[in-house]
Amino acid sequence: MAAVEFRDVWKVYDEGTIAVRELDLEIADGELMVFVGPSGCGKTTALRMVAGLEEITAGDILIGERRVNGLSPKQRNVAMVFQNYALYPHMTVRANMELALKLSGVKNPERRQEVERVAATLGLTDLLNRKPAKLSGGQRQRVAMGRAIVRDPSVFLLDEPLSNLDAKLRVQMRAEITELQSRLHATTIFVTHDQVEAMTMAHRVAVMRGGVLQQVGPPQEVYARPRNLFVAEFIGSPAMNLLAARVENGADQVELRYGRQGETLTLDRQAGHALAGRAGSDVIVGIRPEHLDLLRGEATGPRIPGRVRLVEPLGAETLVHVVVEAPPVVTDELREVQRDVDPTALEELEHMRDSRFTVRFGGDEPPALDDRVELLVDTRKIHLFDPATGDVIT
Repeated sequence: MAAVEFRDVWKVYDEGTIAVRELDLEIADGELMVFVGPSGCGKTTALRMVAGLEEITAGDILIGERRVNGLSPKQRNVAMVFQNYALYPHMTVRANMELALKLSGVKNPERRQEVERVAATLGLTDLLNRKPAKLSGGQRQRVAMGRAIVRDPSVFLLDEPLSNLDAKLRVQMRAEITELQSRLHATTIFVTHDQVEAMTMAHRVAVMRGGVLQQVGPPQEVYARPRNLFVAEFIGSPAMNLLAARVENGADQVELRYGRQGETLTLDRQAGHALAGRAGSDVIVGIRPEHLDLLRGEATGPRIPGRVRLVEPLGAETLVHVVVEAPPVVTDELREVQRDVDPTALEELEHMRDSRFTVRFGGDEPPALDDRVELLVDTRKIHLFDPATGDVIT
């Protein structure tokens, strides 16, 4: 296997569209790197540039110590697994898996031995004489993986390989791919728009937006310490709750004024130290659903009042959706999505008077619809963002 490095890589199409901008990233030998982001963010383009299927406009891509910009896909020794698996329907599983070896001039006995070895690893031995039409989605996905593995490539490239599977099978195949990658110690770049896949599979995630790398790091680090509002919203399910507020500094505490009634969320000096000297300025407060609780008994602390709008029992936990009397935070990403889908809905959203917060509730007796509740805030875990730039305030 080999490391992969992007050095100031750009991809600009002829009509001027910038798909990837100033991408600098090192992927270690044996690492499973997941590129994640919304549609059109540049993640698949970056993958295709490594494969040689997209020409680089500027910069360099290295596989191992070798600069591969001018090399054909065949010369790069990479293997790509596509979203639709791209299996030949008229060929058996065996023929699909051994095709690349055959084209490379590998003799039949050696081809047969290698295919059977990989098939045994992937649980495909009993399927070698079947054709793709006789296979389930998960089996086809494993055949596509097997066809890549037999080539013994330097790098595996996976372009949303799980998106055509049902939810239960996706969970199973996530585990199988992660286990296989660990066993092979294979350098792997995995592209997905599904942040759950990114969180559960990656050694590190690279979050993309508009062709620009936003943040890279271990999944839990990116989740716990997002660098900007986009990463904070995109990583995490349910998404982070957002509250627009204005800072007021007191002697021993920081007050955040929000909503049309001028409600106050009070932070002690330790929780609000990042806001020192920002009195009178606007701020966006981010709160994960698990860092809110429904006030019970004599509990004290910073709280946000609201009304229960929806209760979703999920078995081990319940998601409680609470209407808060504060205008919703309309981020740039939300504006872009709504502008494309329904401009009228965007206008309505920007004039709404209430937000909806989500709470992870672990109790056995969740509140009822329309109950008035108070959300207890763990202020040690809140995130603060500059509304002008979207950057985290530290």
